[in-house]
Amino acid sequence: MASEFGDKVKFSIFGQSHGEAIGVVIDGLPAGEAIDLNELDKFLDRRRTGKNALSTQRREADKPIFLSGVTQRDNNLITCASPLCAVIKNSDQHSQDYAELLDKPRPGHADYTAYVKWQGNADMRGGGHFSGRLTAPICIAGGIAKQILARKNIFVGAHLAECAGVRDKNFNSVNLNNDLFNAVADKSFPVIDDEAGVKMQAEILKAREDGDSVGGIIECAVINLEAGLGEPMFDGIESRLARVLFGIPAVKGVEFGAGFNAARLKGSENNDAFKISNNKVMTLSNNSGGILGGITNGMPVIFRAAIKPTPSISKPQHTISLSKLEDTELIIKGRHDPCIAHRAVPVIEAAAACVILDLII
Repeated sequence: MASEFGDKVKFSIFGQSHGEAIGVVIDGLPAGEAIDLNELDKFLDRRRTGKNALSTQRREADKPIFLSGVTQRDNNLITCASPLCAVIKNSDQHSQDYAELLDKPRPGHADYTAYVKWQGNADMRGGGHFSGRLTAPICIAGGIAKQILARKNIFVGAHLAECAGVRDKNFNSVNLNNDLFNAVADKSFPVIDDEAGVKMQAEILKAREDGDSVGGIIECAVINLEAGLGEPMFDGIESRLARVLFGIPAVKGVEFGAGFNAARLKGSENNDAFKISNNKVMTLSNNSGGILGGITNGMPVIFRAAIKPTPSISKPQHTISLSKLEDTELIIKGRHDPCIAHRAVPVIEAAAACVILDLII
């Protein structure tokens, strides 16, 4: 089983939620690129668990250990042309919480399909390789990719656009800048409108009290990409991004620009009229999400990812006993997120940054 993607830059994610460590191998990074560890740690902290009641109380430091691919120079890490390998040690596992799940698969989780595919031999403690824990190494890769892209004046940012039916303000799909991305990233809850954020948090806590969970929608943008990147049909920007985005645990839908709403518009409403501004081709609107025919048109690339509610909830659920082949009831114990959408915001940024870096190298 290979959890990898990339063409010129190849990314491979490995490990299990309750294994010794999780990590990433990146092959094809250009040599001589500096990695600011303070900036990387700040990025990783945005998805870190155990900070408040909005997420699981599993506490992990998530400090990457670089095993290869970098060299030390003037207190900085510099890529050195060898494949980069970084690991994060797991230290706060409660594997006993998952003993019952070996026989009783969780509804909405990969317990059953993994059992069928590997005849019960997959390590599914904490969700195993299917766990949101595996998004930490994605963020290592994406955090490094974001630093390299920023030096090329390309920026990636995201926010929680909707959670539990509460909506944030949308990105201005025509006029976007990195200042807004940084402002959202610096907040403890990743929204543009703080009032909407307060309402979202209240709904998340209510779900926790009810033994339930909620999902959300993340809006992400990439700015300052030149026109002409990507290929038609199967290797277009949408195809490349969607493949990686759907590899993130809990992502169940992806749309670009106006997305599904484009089906409700007339052509005269959906078409983005062209204009010249400062000798540059632009569009008056951005229903295309900055992509036409799989190729960038120079406008911000805009997409949204739907995050499903966390499957592990404490309400009684109907399931089966795999050993007895009979119906039974499951009450899940342990530490679980009432919502993972707010923690997934940097993960979506990371995935997008990796895809874009591979595209432009």
